Amino acid sequence: MIRNVRFLRWAAGKNFTSTGKSVVPASSQWNAGSIAQSSSGIATCAIKPFSVMPASSSTNPIGPFSIASRQIHTKGERELVEFLAEEIVAEKKASPSATIPTSLNGFAITANKAEVELTKSSEREKVTISFNVNHTVDMEGEEAEATDNKPEFSAMKSRPQFEVDIVRGGTTLSFTCSYLPGEAQEGEYNDVFGIDEVTIYQGEWNDKVYAVAGDVLDGYLYDLLMNFLEEKGVSNEFAEKLSDFASAYEHAKYVELLEAISKFTVEKK
Repeated sequence: MIRNVRFLRWAAGKNFTSTGKSVVPASSQWNAGSIAQSSSGIATCAIKPFSVMPASSSTNPIGPFSIASRQIHTKGERELVEFLAEEIVAEKKASPSATIPTSLNGFAITANKAEVELTKSSEREKVTISFNVNHTVDMEGEEAEATDNKPEFSAMKSRPQFEVDIVRGGTTLSFTCSYLPGEAQEGEYNDVFGIDEVTIYQGEWNDKVYAVAGDVLDGYLYDLLMNFLEEKGVSNEFAEKLSDFASAYEHAKYVELLEAISKFTVEKK
């Protein structure tokens, strides 16, 4: 089942193949690529195209996922590899982005597996935003009731908790922030994210450093700190873009996980 959509069907015990909400052209399918600098000055990661393969079967295996050419010893392994072959193709079709950016609103992006860090430096200070994409995906929007004739589809978004560290000299002012649930109603303004915790320390952080929860701060002080973050580039608009980036990056890591499981399953013992 394509993980990028939610597909519910009231048919217990029946096998089915799920498909995505829309078909993405082959030019949008991607795998690991290389970083390039465009003429506009925005750095992007060029993704290599991925060739769609017909679904394989145990009786007529084809393509890179050929079962007959591998040493698969159990029925469970065979079924797993066959499913992964189709799932990987489907997930790449459903990829939210053909490229993974290497910069966002002036912040340089570096990533190490599930860890992501964005940095921006000036003569006065260095601003670092860091987060981990593990366990950050949820359904976007409210869940709709599913029926026999109307399956439910819902996009998935990564909304990670993130740290904002503002370093001046040897002192760090640090914020822990999270995305807030719900959406702003018409005519209202709601923050996209909120401050969970604030701390300030010298040198390296340790467990002895005092921190205060955002929900016990004076209301006016909380608003001033949110304005302070916005001046540093961490605004509601930026948080939305950060969520979009995290969604694309997390999805890329998910596809890599599927590919690694498939490779592990078919490798010779």
